[in-house]
Amino acid sequence: MAKLHTYTAEITWTGNQGTGTSDYRSYRRDHEVAADGRPPIPGSSDPAFRGDPTRWNPEQLLLASISQCHLLWYLHLCAVNGVVVTAYTDRPTGTMAETAEGGHFTEAVLHPRVEVAEKGMAEKALALHADAHRACYIANSVNFPVRHEPAVTVAQPA
Repeated sequence: MAKLHTYTAEITWTGNQGTGTSDYRSYRRDHEVAADGRPPIPGSSDPAFRGDPTRWNPEQLLLASISQCHLLWYLHLCAVNGVVVTAYTDRPTGTMAETAEGGHFTEAVLHPRVEVAEKGMAEKALALHADAHRACYIANSVNFPVRHEPAVTVAQPA
C-alpha cells in the first residue's frame, strides 16, 4: 500500500484594481502563493497572457518543480552510491502548446550540469540521472515527456 502525503497551499489573487473582473483588461493577474511558515511567492500569468514579467508564472513553477524533484532524488542517489557531487546547476526548458481550449505542455527537458569530486565517479554520476528520473514524484505525475540531457565534469584540484 502506498504511503500518502498531503500538501496544502494558499493562493490569493491580489490583482483587483477596483472593478474586479468586469472585463478582460480590467484586472491584473497578480497573486501570491503561500504555505504555513514559508515566504510567499509572487505569481502572475505569463506576459503573453497579460501577466507581470517580474513575477513567477505557473508554467515556470511547474518546470522548477520537475527540476527540483530530479535534483533532490539525484543528490540522494549519488550520496548512497558513493558519488560525491560538488556542484549542480540545471537550466530546464519546457514547451507548451496553446490551443483553443487552453493549452498543455508537450515536453520538459532538464539540462543538469554536475561536478563530481573524482574522475572515477563520472560514469556512475551520469548513469544515476536515469534512476533519479524514474524516482521523481513530479515527473511521474505529469502527462507529458520529461527528458534529461545531463553533463558531468570533474572538480579541479584546489
